[in-house]
Amino acid sequence: MGDVIGRRAFLKTLLGSAAALTALGSYAFGVEPAFRLAVRRYAPALPRWPEDLPLTMTIIADPHAGEPHMSRARLEEVVEAANALGSDLILLLGDYEASHPFVTRPVPVRDCAAVFRNLRAPLGVHAILGNHDWWDDRDAQRNRRGPIRARRAFEAVGIPVLENDAVRIEKDGRPFWLLGLGDQLALRGRPMVGVDDLEGTLSRVTDDAPAILLAHEPDIFPAVPDRIALTLSGHTHGGQVRVFGYSPMVPSRFGNRYAYGHVEEEGRHLIVSGGLGTSILPIRFGVPPEITHVTLGAPRPG
Repeated sequence: MGDVIGRRAFLKTLLGSAAALTALGSYAFGVEPAFRLAVRRYAPALPRWPEDLPLTMTIIADPHAGEPHMSRARLEEVVEAANALGSDLILLLGDYEASHPFVTRPVPVRDCAAVFRNLRAPLGVHAILGNHDWWDDRDAQRNRRGPIRARRAFEAVGIPVLENDAVRIEKDGRPFWLLGLGDQLALRGRPMVGVDDLEGTLSRVTDDAPAILLAHEPDIFPAVPDRIALTLSGHTHGGQVRVFGYSPMVPSRFGNRYAYGHVEEEGRHLIVSGGLGTSILPIRFGVPPEITHVTLGAPRPG
């Protein structure tokens, strides 16, 4: 009798565990990536950013647009939510199309650009490119050079793309620099070859105004000098699965070191957005799709 009860208890436990795993899998595939949209806010105190220069930035990273999770309608919801934040700047950090095998209907990058042309910010909308933007362009991979179709699509709708380039912007008469790095994994092969030129990008800064660097992959961060007040990155999706602050798989040679969130090293600062979409596997758990909002400087009184 005891053996029978033991077997029944074991089967109940097994079935219960299977049901729980099924429920978690359904949530990770069907709910979190498709229906949730968080706003993750940061207000870091930066030694290289003036306290009396307030600046707000909305960051959209890694949409990987394509159904079932990131349809054109979903992108339009993201644009509406981003505009509602009322930031000074809106920054797009790359990887605009989905190319994993689970895409049920693609959203071409030209459609993604057409939606993002409705983004509004007083100091403009600026973009960089990601590894998938390069990988998905067969001509660029064959010719081993750009400009790639994603760049052409965004520039066609009036959104400037920074590739190893910098732009000087003024807020209330105060200047700062926005730098965009070329992608570090742009050309497939063994090894991958980047089109990034950090030294050349930094050389475009011609005065001592504070500077912000956009770099799709965070792996460049150890090489970024403290001349840069803040580095903003995406690429990792926060690991897509994140439990108790740990991601089992992170597409970075540094693992969890730069997986997600605000990182400070030797007085230098990095923020890694969890982004919106998915890659490789169409799941998210513990790191819902997010728009990232960053506030720099102190708000002015009154």
